[in-house]
Amino acid sequence: MSNLSVRIAIIGVGNCASSLVQGVHYYRGRSAAQAVGLAHHEIGGFTPAAIEPVVAFDVDARKVGLDLAEAIFAPPNCTTVFQADVPKTGVPVRMGRVLDGISAHMAEHPPELSFRRCREAEADRSDVVRALRDAGAQVLVNYLPVGSEQATRFYAECALEAGCGFVNCIPVFIASDPGWARRFEERALPLVGDDIKAQLGATITHRTLTDLFRRRGAKLERTYQLNTGGNTDFLNMLNHERLRSKRESKTEAVQSVAAERLADANIHVGPSDYVAWQGDNKVCFLRMEGRLFGDVPMNLELRLSVEDSPNSAGVAIDAIRCCRLAMMRGERGVLEAASATFMKHPPLQLPDPEAERRLEAWLLRGSD
Repeated sequence: MSNLSVRIAIIGVGNCASSLVQGVHYYRGRSAAQAVGLAHHEIGGFTPAAIEPVVAFDVDARKVGLDLAEAIFAPPNCTTVFQADVPKTGVPVRMGRVLDGISAHMAEHPPELSFRRCREAEADRSDVVRALRDAGAQVLVNYLPVGSEQATRFYAECALEAGCGFVNCIPVFIASDPGWARRFEERALPLVGDDIKAQLGATITHRTLTDLFRRRGAKLERTYQLNTGGNTDFLNMLNHERLRSKRESKTEAVQSVAAERLADANIHVGPSDYVAWQGDNKVCFLRMEGRLFGDVPMNLELRLSVEDSPNSAGVAIDAIRCCRLAMMRGERGVLEAASATFMKHPPLQLPDPEAERRLEAWLLRGSD
């Protein structure tokens, strides 16, 4: 096994996993000058091509049993295909553990848009741990649906037992929960989380503009961020009971860079509605109201349209490589700079320029 490989396990073979796996092959053989869309062509000697999926779990009958290279294009996935010729991986998608990974309301929607629960027996903890160990997985990447609280904790336990680093891409609080963070530190395993911050998405844009208000002395009084999309993530989030942690994560990401916290009544950040024909395209409507010099009112409105899953994968590919680098260095517990840079709800919230400065300093450490 090469030191310059990142053997990953994927939990949830949805649109985000599809973009990640496509991206690994898209950037293979491309020089730094050709690698448009990457913040870092190389991290600790790892290029994107170093990432090697070795285990994958899902619960959809249309994916379980398929080679990962086929499953990433299976329904209900609907993201952009930018690397169609992904070679067979030899990694069959295994049946995972359902728990709360599927919202009950998903059954109310047409089959082509929703999940088809696999009838195969669910994996238990020993099955997952054995699969991770047998494959030599080093980093476990969590791509479960929003609201999968029990399922995320189940797989986090499996990562601890199997000796895997954990990259938590969803808003279930693992890295930002002191108890979980301590457990990964005690097992000498790195942890990056929580809730992936897209490369150029709604949250990073909202944070940047909020920070701009602060730095330029403008008073932010009210703001909203409304998002619509047509992928299964938005379909899943029609169940508002699954949105508590998502709203908290996105709202805190904005509040944390404001000059002063806004009252709850003056800030609304979160998913708003499911529009089937949008597919994996996410549209953000952003409004900010405030006052300038002389107490003169102003407002800003912005519409952002992005393909949601590649936007996420561009950041996950860096978070995964940072997790592997930390393992090689013998670092343990929450990777604060990586989490602050790549995640919406890290344990330590920092303005993005400061987070990026700390990350670059961390990356340079030990590189000589």
